[in-house]
Amino acid sequence: MTLPWDFRPIVGGRVALDLLRPDDLDALHAIQGDPEVCRYMLYEARSREKVAEVLERDAAHTRLAEPGDYVQPALRDASGALIGTMYLELRSADPDRTAEIGWLLAPTARGRGYATEAARLLLDLCFGEIGLHRVQAELDPRNDASVAMCIRLGMRHEGHFVEHMWLKDEWTDTGHYAILEREWAARA
Repeated sequence: MTLPWDFRPIVGGRVALDLLRPDDLDALHAIQGDPEVCRYMLYEARSREKVAEVLERDAAHTRLAEPGDYVQPALRDASGALIGTMYLELRSADPDRTAEIGWLLAPTARGRGYATEAARLLLDLCFGEIGLHRVQAELDPRNDASVAMCIRLGMRHEGHFVEHMWLKDEWTDTGHYAILEREWAARA
């Protein structure tokens, strides 16, 4: 396992991942301020002021070294426009070598494969350069788009926790998906 790992831009065929910047505020607020986008997130739609705080906080996280460290890079289309964010949190280092992956995509960018391409870039990084053994995703199982993306990525459904948490004035379930290093390598 190669730690610490410092974030650097990652470029794919149609998307790029790089650090969030102050000039991303309007686009990020359009995403995180949308109640429909936040329906299955752990937070309600955010005010512009809250998004500014989150942007500053998340932009500062650029290194994975210890469990709990995370990076939340901007997901950009070919024009450089912010269309979402990705999330990668180191859950454990040696010997377990696990992380959690997540994503948030603007409604205008959905259905084009951008998030799937970005997730594949992150999984290549996780199982290649960083040397992780396992990457998992936790999500609201009512989020059909995220469930479908986990399946496209080759992640296995490992669990469904019924009424796992009280969130937004209701009991919500949590779905768990994961993929192992050897499974990702076999897909290539």
